[in-house]
Amino acid sequence: MAPKGKKKNPPVMSHEFIIQNHADIVAVIAMVFMAGLMVEAFHPLASSFIAISHNVTYPEMGVNGNDLVLFRPGPKDLLAVFFYTLVMILAHAIIQEFCLDKFNKKLHLSKVKFAKFNESGQLLAFYAFSFIFAANLVWESAEKGYVKFFSSFWNGYPDEHVAMPWLHKLFYILQISYWVHVFPELYLCKTKKEDMPAKIQYASLYLISIILGYVLHYQRVMMVLLALHYLVEGIFHMAKMLYLFDKTDLAQGGFRLWSLLFAGARFATVVITAITFWFGFGQVHAENPSTSTGIIPRVSSSVGICLLQAWMTWNFINFQVKRSKDSSPAETHQTKKSVKVANGTQKKKQ
Repeated sequence: MAPKGKKKNPPVMSHEFIIQNHADIVAVIAMVFMAGLMVEAFHPLASSFIAISHNVTYPEMGVNGNDLVLFRPGPKDLLAVFFYTLVMILAHAIIQEFCLDKFNKKLHLSKVKFAKFNESGQLLAFYAFSFIFAANLVWESAEKGYVKFFSSFWNGYPDEHVAMPWLHKLFYILQISYWVHVFPELYLCKTKKEDMPAKIQYASLYLISIILGYVLHYQRVMMVLLALHYLVEGIFHMAKMLYLFDKTDLAQGGFRLWSLLFAGARFATVVITAITFWFGFGQVHAENPSTSTGIIPRVSSSVGICLLQAWMTWNFINFQVKRSKDSSPAETHQTKKSVKVANGTQKKKQ
């Protein structure tokens, strides 16, 4: 995946060499782990990085003679996050080279627009994948009450919430890995210093929120909230890309849809949070005071989620104000131009 052309190759292991060839380097490292699965001596070590660990078997909960196998959070998850972070870096490079760069060649975007286009393109791919993944898991879990009953968010907590199905744990490992991969990408993509604080901020907020929900065993409600949030964010970045494509009418429609869904998602998130952490976990704690659903975890979690919603709403308001200011000069210019054309037509008629 090295860049094409007759430019002189940079020195091996220099910063420029690593940046230009990071996808190939990461692919080789990942293949070493994959090859380790085929060698008996290295299979246990390689599987610790690639496989989902900390499984627990429940024979009494099995169906048709098959034991039910669920997975808990554990220290080996750090190894899995390392490997799947490599996978995310590789996926980032593939999307960039085979999708986004090809669009740039056709559209001839400026450097500033292309940087925004790359960011939105990468995030749109991740949000779309995550929404489909999460929505499918929630839908398949409907029989257990994820969709039909709010009470599944807190019933049986924490004993029945510690372990989760394999795909559910994989979802959270991939989520954590993606937001971890954002940090090395700042270096690999030569991100400007002035753009770093914003990217570090939103990646850190995602990472902290998902990790806390994962280790505190709020995976069920967290998955529903993430699916809702990713749907809205995906529409925003799709509209942003249409705007960079100069598809103004479609972009405006996308931004209007995003505005409506954004308000609805923030309201729904606050309602779900209030019902789950105050009514649901409060009821569990009242019935069993020894559980980990005491007042401090519940207040901290609910306040944290509500503060995030308030912060996103504040950014949303600022974004809308900026858009209205940016569109006003263009509309004024268009109006003046129309008036001049009309006056010129009248003079010709006279």
